Amino acid sequence: MQEIVLRPVGWVESTLVDRGMAPRQGDEGAPNAWIVFHQRYARAMRELAAGQEVLVLTWLDRASRDVLAVHPRDDSSRPETGVFSTRSSDRPNPIGLHRVHLVAVEGTRALVRNLEALDGTPILDVKPVLGEER
Repeated sequence: MQEIVLRPVGWVESTLVDRGMAPRQGDEGAPNAWIVFHQRYARAMRELAAGQEVLVLTWLDRASRDVLAVHPRDDSSRPETGVFSTRSSDRPNPIGLHRVHLVAVEGTRALVRNLEALDGTPILDVKPVLGEER
């Protein structure tokens, strides 16, 4: 199988510092957080603006990569489910997908709402949310 190499474009700055205090989804009480881009990607973010919604892909670096099934939301009363049918951060390739609202953009930093990623989490990519018009 071909090796895949990913290089982070930035990282998260957040008051969330451990998994136990993080909400399961961003709209469940995540504090505002900063996405900080490496300076070399400044040109790539120049059209980002307050008010936009974007998809942020993260590398969930503190996740377990050997988990194949979980009880959704860590609720043991729910049946064990394969991770590809859940949003569990523990999975073979722990890529996080977050739909966030841009609050402000300042230089190579973007303040976002609804990002449940932990402080220091690597950012892999940012993509626009596409509506009916493209």
